[in-house]
Amino acid sequence: MMREFDDLTPRVAHYQNYLARIDDIIHSGRVNQVVGLTIESIGPTTNIGDLCLIQPRSGPGIPAEVVGFRDQKVLLMPLSDLTGVGPGSLVTATGSPLMVPVSEKLLGRVLDGLGQPMDGKGYVPVTKYLSAQGRIPKPLERQRIKAPLSVGVRAIDGLLTCGRGQRIGVFAGSGVGKSTLLGMMARNTEADVNVIALIGERGREVREFLERDLGPEGMARSVVVVATSDQPALVRIKGAMVATTIAEFFRDLGLDVLFVMDSVTRLALAQREVGLATGEPPATRGYTPSVFALLPRILERTGPGRSGTITAFYTVLVEGDDMNEPVSDTVRGILDGHIVLSRSLAERNHYPAIDVLASVSRLMIEVASEEHQTLAGKIRASMAVYADAEDLINIGAYAPGSNPQIDSAIELHPRITGFLQQEVTEASPWPDTLARLKQVVNDDQ
Repeated sequence: MMREFDDLTPRVAHYQNYLARIDDIIHSGRVNQVVGLTIESIGPTTNIGDLCLIQPRSGPGIPAEVVGFRDQKVLLMPLSDLTGVGPGSLVTATGSPLMVPVSEKLLGRVLDGLGQPMDGKGYVPVTKYLSAQGRIPKPLERQRIKAPLSVGVRAIDGLLTCGRGQRIGVFAGSGVGKSTLLGMMARNTEADVNVIALIGERGREVREFLERDLGPEGMARSVVVVATSDQPALVRIKGAMVATTIAEFFRDLGLDVLFVMDSVTRLALAQREVGLATGEPPATRGYTPSVFALLPRILERTGPGRSGTITAFYTVLVEGDDMNEPVSDTVRGILDGHIVLSRSLAERNHYPAIDVLASVSRLMIEVASEEHQTLAGKIRASMAVYADAEDLINIGAYAPGSNPQIDSAIELHPRITGFLQQEVTEASPWPDTLARLKQVVNDDQ
């Protein structure tokens, strides 16, 4: 009997925490009209960002967030389907924004965009609740980035070395191996914890990513937050915020967190939906001003803290392989480097399809040794020479001996290609990557 009571203790604490946050005074209002994605209500007394519950004709209350005010009316956006809501439906204020239940027991779990379990494994014991809005660390609260973080991918660790707490953009068109690369990093990284946000993904792709790309090994030390493309725009935005909040929780425990969001572009599209629904004017290529305000608020939350770190990889879907479209350009300016996946490399069966010459890690000079930087510099220089002369080489117009640099680049090219290519199931620990990097360069001497 005592054992049964012991099992109930975490649940009791969960409800005690919930009751402690409830306002003693109930503020309510009534739905006035629903236009598109926006609900307009007369009352209740509430604030921007707070959650309200809308009572449908039958069933539980539908959560909705306060997104604005117009003519003394409250504008809300739903976090689930609005079936059963009509004029006069009761709207009750909760008095708080979305709160995320967090604990170390989240490892190995799959959550929805509101932070609730969706993997059928039952209740997750809660340590505390954190606001999904989070808090961007002040500049002087952040420790300097001085140590590298291995992600187990040779092309990144060797030539685009990332630091613990660095934020990188992964820029790619559709179908060039972006999800596969993320899965490789999550399985092989030296980080203590992975937090993965799948924002706007197709429902079919979620299980494929969990079972094929992430696998049991990666899943055991990961928390996955899923907000698929069929979910309301606000849920997709909240999914990104919830995942970031969970990563912040583990960082504040002093851990090194690998945070992956796929993708920032779909987050921007969701914010555009919200902006247009609330009356914002479209600005750059149809994106509303709130999109460009949201991106730094989300992206700046990751990075180093006082003790732990969040090393973040944000994928950006490049429309028509245009690297200068508005979202790509904005994200590239905020982050600490970018990795470009090349369609032409993918078409040649070169995986991971990383275009090293088009990619850069702004902090490699801070975290890599001088020897490492020298070796990487020689390889990049050789790749640049080969790329400039590639057309001449391919058509047989280059005469060997005409240019010593091109001759050296031709000799190094097969070894560099072998170094950069890596099987999906192949892990490349940091010492092995450095040893192979030396071998590529030194075999020529």
